[in-house]
Amino acid sequence: MSNLPVEQLHALRDEALEALAKADTPDLLETVERTYLGKKGSIRKQMSMLGKLPAEDRPGFGKAVNDVSNVVQEAFDSRRDGILAAIREEALKDPFFDPTLPGKRPGKGSLHPLTLVDWRLDEIFRSMGFYVLDYPEVDTEEYNFEVLNIPADHPARDMQDTFWLEDGRLLRTHTSTGQVRAMRTFEAPFKAIFPGRVFRYESTDASHDHTFHQLEGLYIDRNVSVANLIASMKTLLSEVFGRETKVRLRPGYFPFVEPGFELDIACLVCEGDGCSVCKKSGWLELCPCGLVHPNVIRAGGLDPDEWQGWAFGVGLSRLVMMRYQIDDVRHLLGGDIRFLGQFEGTGLE
Repeated sequence: MSNLPVEQLHALRDEALEALAKADTPDLLETVERTYLGKKGSIRKQMSMLGKLPAEDRPGFGKAVNDVSNVVQEAFDSRRDGILAAIREEALKDPFFDPTLPGKRPGKGSLHPLTLVDWRLDEIFRSMGFYVLDYPEVDTEEYNFEVLNIPADHPARDMQDTFWLEDGRLLRTHTSTGQVRAMRTFEAPFKAIFPGRVFRYESTDASHDHTFHQLEGLYIDRNVSVANLIASMKTLLSEVFGRETKVRLRPGYFPFVEPGFELDIACLVCEGDGCSVCKKSGWLELCPCGLVHPNVIRAGGLDPDEWQGWAFGVGLSRLVMMRYQIDDVRHLLGGDIRFLGQFEGTGLE
């Protein structure tokens, strides 16, 4: 391996150590850390050179980059401790310093908006007589597809964009996995919801993410109707938003319901004028729903000639976006404290 890349790496190390020695405030120290040790810092960028080196030289150069990174990190930690100690010493010299005064109160966290809406939905559905159930996020092909009337050769599998695991299991693509489990567990008639995270291997944008939250609902009885389903959905939405919301029902295809529908809500971010969330249409797909397919009833151990049901899947993440006027679903799981801090002290009245 040519010594040139390593020599450049050592020069970068010396440059970083010199910058650390000159940094005498926490702000300057943070700038140096970001410049050299950050994800896009000068030292991390050296890893991009690996692809340009011969295969036999790559392990040695990779180790050299890690060694330099460790040296600079240790120097940074030491310099930070020294600066903070100096600040404390200077504060103690202040004649007005009073060590008996109470310290700063620790900051309070806040509930995530997804949690706030999830809890409110649980409360609403419990008041309507629904069980609130929880099922695995890592599931089997049987519960995610087969018992939901989606056999191995069904084209609907191509619509799911599934994350498959090496052991043959998968990350559930919808909370519908709870339908047959519930039918096999509870004696009919019953009503249940299954809130939780789901996963899709797809591109992200303002209204789509690879990880998001849904809430599945299931009602099994001897006589059910689409009218009852729509009434339940409108009750749900009016309770969440505190007012009547404009909805529309249009035909939709889902293998586990027949007939199937898409229940859309007028976009509350733009009030129907069109925005990036509703893709300029003024409407947002919120709730796929329909009457449970006889094959699914049968897979749940019930006789479809005796028992019927309806099911729905609320896009919980999208419901949160409408409730709090959030214009990008990626904010919800982005981990940005500035975003989450906005919800401190909020709730669902």
